[in-house]
Amino acid sequence: MLQLSFVNFKQNSYIFVEGTPATDRFFIIQSGRVKCYNEIAIPGAVPEILGPGDFVGVISCMSGHEQTKSVVTLTPVVAIMVQKSQYPELIMKNTPVAMKIVRAFAREMRIVNDQLTKLTLKKVILDSPESLFSIAEYYERSRHISIAAYGYYQYLKHCPSGINFEKAKQRFSALRPYSKAVYYEPSKENFRKYPADTMIFSECQNGADMFIIQEGLVRITKVVDGNEVTLALLKKGDMFGEMALLENKPRSASAIAHENCTLMVINMANFNQMVATQPQMISKLTMMFADRLWSTYRQLSNTQLSDLREKLVDMISLQVEKQKVPYTKGSAYVTEFSVTDILKLCAIPGEEYSMALRLLQTDQNVRIASGKIVIPDIKELIKQSAFYRQQNSRRSNEQH
Repeated sequence: MLQLSFVNFKQNSYIFVEGTPATDRFFIIQSGRVKCYNEIAIPGAVPEILGPGDFVGVISCMSGHEQTKSVVTLTPVVAIMVQKSQYPELIMKNTPVAMKIVRAFAREMRIVNDQLTKLTLKKVILDSPESLFSIAEYYERSRHISIAAYGYYQYLKHCPSGINFEKAKQRFSALRPYSKAVYYEPSKENFRKYPADTMIFSECQNGADMFIIQEGLVRITKVVDGNEVTLALLKKGDMFGEMALLENKPRSASAIAHENCTLMVINMANFNQMVATQPQMISKLTMMFADRLWSTYRQLSNTQLSDLREKLVDMISLQVEKQKVPYTKGSAYVTEFSVTDILKLCAIPGEEYSMALRLLQTDQNVRIASGKIVIPDIKELIKQSAFYRQQNSRRSNEQH
């Protein structure tokens, strides 16, 4: 039988502190108000004021990673404490609570992704279906024929009166015979296979499917000013596309098969059925959302590192921490990502690639072998990365 306990917090009490280790519980506020904020001010991020019915600490609890924000009470607060082990039973007895968390996560993910894009690219991006043409042009110039063909097709579909319609039609006809692109249109299959270097969906494209990676790697990207910036590298078990499913809005970024991929497809119909009949799947979905949000917040903090070496090492550590690689003393870990992957995740300009490569080649926390990043000591890498972020936090606080 599910038994939840109530906890009282005095005014001006900290419920969670950013950067502290994960706990096995989160709280649903019953009465009172709290403020959630980042200890290191991130441009564009504003503190949240939460009240009855809202929840705090779910990201850290469900992901098993450190706290992403500090939470302090503005008034006396009464909160319901939910243990991580109680969450599946809570879903079975009160599905609306779980759906409120999932939908709130989706909204937060869109906001955080927008912040990350603006900080990474250092500009505001105005998305428009007309952008599909320039995206396709970029990939054609870069000789990614399959991705370009998919992009031109989506432009033709979404912009039948577009100024580049005839040109897109010609380019699509020329490229299609040489393209490996699949699923130009949605299918009813529950599982889809995508060859490496093909587009799953494009930014600005309409769509209502969410995906869970069964095999392979997927990169999430945006093309801005003739450059591709990698926002995330996703692995087996990760999900993406959830904002379009839950919020019915155009895609905010592109998803590309980084290698051959098998994806599980979730549309609104089977999502609603899953909510009603498979509470364990909703529990897993919540944990996946929590992982994504945690890693995106960490990537946000990475944008605030001005030292290039610190930025690179921290980004490598983040990718390793995301995968929750078990630590084995004295054993090196060979990652799945290349130096180029890391440089794109950090949005390093092409003219700085040589300098960045030299910094990595001389860093004791990293080795490069056969084009892949190798970690001699995972524990030391994570420790060094945390030190860089703490050092940056101190510098930031001293300046303010």
